[in-house]
Amino acid sequence: MKAPNNVSASIVTRNMSEFAAETGNVYESIAIISKRANQISVKLKEELNGKLAEFATTVDNLEEVFENREQIEISKHYERLPKPTNLAIEEFLEGKVHYRTPSEFDENGNLRAIEGQ
Repeated sequence: MKAPNNVSASIVTRNMSEFAAETGNVYESIAIISKRANQISVKLKEELNGKLAEFATTVDNLEEVFENREQIEISKHYERLPKPTNLAIEEFLEGKVHYRTPSEFDENGNLRAIEGQ
């Protein structure tokens, strides 16, 4: 996964009305951003684990474990990437996140039963 260059790796003060502009509800927007951040996190973790799997050894003895310079560089690269939450926020604000919300009405206009009631 290639991280965009325009995403800040540090904390930024955000205007909450920007989040509400897309959905009309700040909390719904935050829930969408949260789910997208989880997706990004899982994808980054899979990529990192895939790259580090090449260096995996079956050595049980701690004295025989050695550091590999390439493995360290890969780890440092992933540590320097913007956090998944920052990436998800930028994607959401740029309109790159597609989401669906369950409707209270079915295709015939009838009110659906809501779970828990």
